[in-house]
Amino acid sequence: MSDRGARARGRLLCEATRIFSEKGFAKASTREICQAAELNVASIHYYFGDKAGLYRAVLCKPLEDFGEDFEQFDQPGLPLRESLRRFVAALLCPWGQDELSTWLMRVHLREMVEPTPDYKDVMVSHIQPYHQRLVLLLARHAGASKPDDALHQLAFALVAMVQDYGVSREFMQILAPTLLKGPKAMTQVLERLVGYGEALIEHEARVRASATPRAPSRTAPEGQKKRTMR
Repeated sequence: MSDRGARARGRLLCEATRIFSEKGFAKASTREICQAAELNVASIHYYFGDKAGLYRAVLCKPLEDFGEDFEQFDQPGLPLRESLRRFVAALLCPWGQDELSTWLMRVHLREMVEPTPDYKDVMVSHIQPYHQRLVLLLARHAGASKPDDALHQLAFALVAMVQDYGVSREFMQILAPTLLKGPKAMTQVLERLVGYGEALIEHEARVRASATPRAPSRTAPEGQKKRTMR
């Protein structure tokens, strides 16, 4: 794709994200999107196939921006803290503090309330593989032989803890105005979340260890002890 084509496609994505976030998929007009992007009405068909293809591209954008660290968070041999740092850092990145990030978050929040058929497909194709990898990582560090419901619950807890910095960002700015201000704010958030994640996984490991049946004692029966002593 030429530079001009890439710029045109980028403008469509940006304006579509804004309009979809304000109106939802059904009420958004392709003509309105093209006018906002200063492109002709055929441009959506050229770059995305149709309105549904454009919407799917909007949904996938933050998921495609996870970065290389997210691809490598579960590499064998990585210490747990480093795995969590890569995972949390990559998951924090798509939900920045600019307008586009806010629009993207609102689009995904709309899907949680009024899911479209495309959203399930996006979840299966873009999210499910990472979720399964996270659960396998948790199993390895929590002392589980294979994934189970408790590990899925733990994975959801870890993800929700990170995603809240996107979903609840506006509330955070009201309730704790200084929390996300300053050049080191997100670095401090990252390190805290990594520590919280470690604590959750350690708790799960302790729960599993305490629930593991103890091996029967090999001590000889009382009667046999007495005969041996004689």
